[in-house]
Amino acid sequence: MEGTLENNASSNSPSLAAPLILLFVFALELISMFLERHNKRGLKSAEEVKLQQEIKELLKEASSLSTPSTFAQAAKLRRAAAAKEKELLKIQESHNKGKKGSNDLYLQALGSLKVVTYLGLTWWFWGVPLAAIPQQLLQPFGKALSWRAGESIPGYVMIGVIPWLVLTARVSKFLCQRLPKSLHFFHS
Repeated sequence: MEGTLENNASSNSPSLAAPLILLFVFALELISMFLERHNKRGLKSAEEVKLQQEIKELLKEASSLSTPSTFAQAAKLRRAAAAKEKELLKIQESHNKGKKGSNDLYLQALGSLKVVTYLGLTWWFWGVPLAAIPQQLLQPFGKALSWRAGESIPGYVMIGVIPWLVLTARVSKFLCQRLPKSLHFFHS
């Protein structure tokens, strides 16, 4: 039985296919996460940074003027800060209009690349088992994971390409969602 498994593994070389597919899908998901975050956050221009600093200084100065005799001066500073906030908002909207189109184009291109990649991997590994796992480990899910995986070996569940792609896509998405939180934990 072990000889059959070794022959099957060496003839189709599924030993490296499964981890390589996982790494490739994870890389696509990381790129997708980076583009989405870049799209949300965007880059700030020097003018935006300068306005934000001025607003912060005006509000700080206005909050320091808390006596009744300086109320008018504090109100004037708050109005100036509000006017600068409106100006900053206009600048941000004009920058976002130009960037949004290009970032959306990149996200659409990445989505198309994912679809083409998944279809290519499915075509390439159709009917080829990517991994052989003992049946006891996958007791209730063995049949679902071995869908279109080719010939089977007694006592083992052969993992097919479609269930593997679904599984790796979900795991990669989960890891990419958790990655920024864990990185934030280390920087705190």
